[in-house]
Amino acid sequence: MFTGIVEELGEVEAVEHLADSARITIRSSTVTEDARPGDSIAVNGVCLTVTGLTSGPPGIATTAPPPPRGFTADVMGETLARSSLKDIAPGSRVNLERSVRLAGRLGGHLVQGHVDATAAILSRESQEHWEVVRVGLPPALARYVVEKGSVAVDGISLTVSRLGETWFEVSLIPETLKRTTLGRKKPGETVNLEVDVIAKYVEKLIGGAR
Repeated sequence: MFTGIVEELGEVEAVEHLADSARITIRSSTVTEDARPGDSIAVNGVCLTVTGLTSGPPGIATTAPPPPRGFTADVMGETLARSSLKDIAPGSRVNLERSVRLAGRLGGHLVQGHVDATAAILSRESQEHWEVVRVGLPPALARYVVEKGSVAVDGISLTVSRLGETWFEVSLIPETLKRTTLGRKKPGETVNLEVDVIAKYVEKLIGGAR
């Protein structure tokens, strides 16, 4: 489980395409400070399992092991088919977040790291102190998205500021633009979407009651 608060912008170092999956190596520093194989890290909103850590150059103390400078993860074919990770390549920047600690603060909303669909950025409009980004809304997800509600875009917890039948808008502050991939994405590029899981459970429970 995640909160949608991006901790770090990582960079893809390598992508190894296998028969029905891919193995990716991502350069990072913050999210690997305490990472171990088996831990979960959200990459552009996709929950991936750390399969290994890559080492950095040795520090001043030659007896100390070099600190991790990144990690590897395997991406299954289903995940590649349902997310934008199929398009990443060496040099791509990605949003990274470690799984939430139950004793920590929930700064965003409950994010599972399970992508519901992908969509394209439709437009960007710069304001004096923020930027408005319009994102396409797939019909199958429209009923779960409400104005002033939460949605995860590339793993970023955002508030829906405006809503249409086929789109929604989010307003991004300078900090979000600087620290996440949404500061670089252009109209036409693809993002991962995850709607609020609570809305899905409410729908199922109400449907069952009826």
